[in-house]
Amino acid sequence: MSDTIDQAVSALNAKMDGDGFDGTAKFVIEGEGSIMLDGDGARAGDEEADVTMTADTETFAEILDGSLNPTSAFMTGKLKVDGDMGAAMRLAPMLG
Repeated sequence: MSDTIDQAVSALNAKMDGDGFDGTAKFVIEGEGSIMLDGDGARAGDEEADVTMTADTETFAEILDGSLNPTSAFMTGKLKVDGDMGAAMRLAPMLG
């Protein structure tokens, strides 16, 4: 597992503050790996999910640090979403 994935898992779990996600989501960080998000929080993994979001390392870091809104990233093509758009929309406030 890469340092980028380890840091992203830690950052996501801190943002969620012990709360899980009511569904399953996968973040694919291009060239680094994948992160799963579910009722237990964030962890490294690559399973099937309700929604899969794909971005490069820089975009994902900007989303996590709050300098890039996930919706804006999607609208500008920096974040690709595949699957349940409703799940992606429920997840956006947790990332901001």
